Amino acid sequence: MTFRELHDGWTLRLDGGDIPSEFEGIAALTVPATVPGVVHTDLLGAGLIPDPYVDDNESLLAWIGRCDWTYELTFDAPQERGDRHDLVAEGLDTVARIVLNGVEVATTRNQHRTYRWRVDALLRPEGNRLEVTFRSPIAYAEEREAVLGKRPHGYVHPYNTIRKTACNFGWDWGPALVTSGIWRRIGIESWSGVRIASVRPVVGVDGDARQVDVHVDLDWSDDAVDIEVVAQVAGERAAVAASNGTSSVILPITAAAAELWWPRGHGTQPLYELTVRAGDADWSRRIGFRTAEIEVAADADGSPFTVIVNGAPIYIRGANWIPEDTLYPRISRERLAERFTDAEESGMNLLRVWGGGIYESEDFYELADERGLLVWQDFLLACAAYSEDAEMWDEFEAEARDNVARLSSHPSLVVWNGGNENIWGWVDWNWRPRLDGATWGEGYYLELFPRVVDELAPTTPYSAGSPYGFSRFVHPNDPKHGTVHIWDVWNQVDYDVYRDYRPRFVSEFGFQGPPAWTTLFSVVHDEPADPYGPLMLVHQKANDGNGKLERGLGAHIAAPQSIDDWHWATQLNQARAVRSGIEHFRSLHPLNQGAIVWQLNDCWPVISWAAVDGHGIRKPLWHALRAGYADRLATIQPRDGGLALVLHNDSDSMWEASVSVRVAAFAGDVRSSSDDGVRVAARSAISLPLDVPTDDPTGELVVAELSTGERALWYFDEDPRLRLDPGAATATARAVDGGYAVRVRAASLAKDVTLLVDRAHSQARVDRGLVTLLAGEEIEFRVAAPAGLDLEALIGPLVLRSANDLVP
Repeated sequence: MTFRELHDGWTLRLDGGDIPSEFEGIAALTVPATVPGVVHTDLLGAGLIPDPYVDDNESLLAWIGRCDWTYELTFDAPQERGDRHDLVAEGLDTVARIVLNGVEVATTRNQHRTYRWRVDALLRPEGNRLEVTFRSPIAYAEEREAVLGKRPHGYVHPYNTIRKTACNFGWDWGPALVTSGIWRRIGIESWSGVRIASVRPVVGVDGDARQVDVHVDLDWSDDAVDIEVVAQVAGERAAVAASNGTSSVILPITAAAAELWWPRGHGTQPLYELTVRAGDADWSRRIGFRTAEIEVAADADGSPFTVIVNGAPIYIRGANWIPEDTLYPRISRERLAERFTDAEESGMNLLRVWGGGIYESEDFYELADERGLLVWQDFLLACAAYSEDAEMWDEFEAEARDNVARLSSHPSLVVWNGGNENIWGWVDWNWRPRLDGATWGEGYYLELFPRVVDELAPTTPYSAGSPYGFSRFVHPNDPKHGTVHIWDVWNQVDYDVYRDYRPRFVSEFGFQGPPAWTTLFSVVHDEPADPYGPLMLVHQKANDGNGKLERGLGAHIAAPQSIDDWHWATQLNQARAVRSGIEHFRSLHPLNQGAIVWQLNDCWPVISWAAVDGHGIRKPLWHALRAGYADRLATIQPRDGGLALVLHNDSDSMWEASVSVRVAAFAGDVRSSSDDGVRVAARSAISLPLDVPTDDPTGELVVAELSTGERALWYFDEDPRLRLDPGAATATARAVDGGYAVRVRAASLAKDVTLLVDRAHSQARVDRGLVTLLAGEEIEFRVAAPAGLDLEALIGPLVLRSANDLVP
């Protein structure tokens, strides 16, 4: 069996639709096309359109999504011998007509499926002409809405009537660049006798992590002979005979010597090559041995949501994941690896692939397997009601079967989830009067998806939605039951309100902040720069987003007086807001079993909830996540009218330390102190009441330090009323191997010291941020940047920032 990629030699032409006058020349052109690719990347590569991410080019290029486009290729038939030649398309975006040598092979309407068509009767030895014509996805979605009926959905376009990535039509952090194209691999597969159609290794059978049932689906040519199917993994072998026409076989294997796969922070991630041979056909992939469960049974406090791997509860420190680029074929394994490093180094152990995005590439899940990052995978439905008419139901079922089978081998994937906020929407968002009895997707969440998961991946847990209370008799977003999304913080109320929640598991929460300075102003060119400039607002997709940023400063940070201070203040406030939520949630352990912040990454340069911006620069939020997601967390929290030091030990070893608690003046004088010893068992938390009165709430703070290096701070008042010295921090810089070292010293309290090093050079990166220095302390930042930088630029007032700068 051989696969010949058909990736070279494609052309692209317009096939219908209205074009603005400034682009009318495109109508007469045929341009080279890159496959995998989309129309936007091909027109951009040909120099026919400007960068869609810059200024308001998004609107300028909106016509592309309303046009039809044809990709064309001339190729010679494969030289490989075979009884069968199949045309295989692993990703067509979205409404496509496939024609080979003048004969229609098929039509498609689902971006998220792989298609296979037998074409040997159509192939010529030379000069085969393959055409793939894509209809306007916007026009198709509007057409189907007229047939299926209008149903509630977010944003402008009816993305709920077409099986295409929802956020491709625009979201509150993403542009409406509606794509068409051959976005994944396409080619001719030639084979004889028998073909391995799919392999599903179901690991954890009967609760035994080392027991795997290898399900092998077979496709036969007419004159194939009987064969033996053999599977081997971890030194074990199983075989079974199969005769022509046998559609599937199961090979049970007990890998007695295999080591268990664990999420990061809980053990190692051994992977074993599973090979399957059926006649002359073979297949291989690495798998891991583990069990996965979700505990949701009612208890005295409601209903938990606890992820359990190999019998051990896993406290989740996660992030929501969106597509890494709006133009998906540009997402490389290298970019994914960079984001996975961002997740690892911030202390995360789970990524949730959100339901408005895509089923990610094999690269994504392989990286998760290798690095021990758990994956929560949504089915791709988000913030909308979906028709359950046959045309949609059939597509959803085929899509679900395709992707559950494809991803079943990955040990990192531990949750299948029915969709994002759709059940909540039906209950709370005034959908029911608008639906007037029409179907809305309930059958997918409660019947179709759980049935497919139970059939194809029976040892992987399923949740009907996020948020979800795991009962028809509780509100789907009740913090006491299952998973909860907390969005009143950010939208309506101050982030202090996080402390009013006692959630069992938080699967979405977050707060906005701008990207790095150079990221933002590489695409926004208002003169002068202004938070409410027209081009700035193109890159702020949230409703009243910049108004919420400013109101969100609340009593915490004084109103900024310049664009530079606006940028720093809103970045800082984002970081503080999210860290305050994480520390509160962790302080509730074991009642709370995890949190998944919205969001890790961005798909373009934008003001958003992301911790890593669209150019891959870690925002101050990322440094806050690294602090809040540390294995061992020390945090001071309000408790019973006073304060308590809460220690959460999310490690496998006992945490034994001496603790020093003191009330200190910003200038360094200590007014009171106490010392004690603590022992915190592995995977547990303790709370220690504190007696820390102050006579000077604007000039003193509480410092709790552990002999193992952890520190927790508490302020008696908000920054605008604190007597912070704007000149407290001074710095020197020097060149070192690999970059630069910046040493910062504090004469008095210097709060949240951060180097915004991209303002010195767009490629500069720094190893830490949001460091609070007590009087007399100093710290060294390491900066990776090109040689030859002006050292003064690294310590200038727009690079060396702290909360002290923002005190009025």
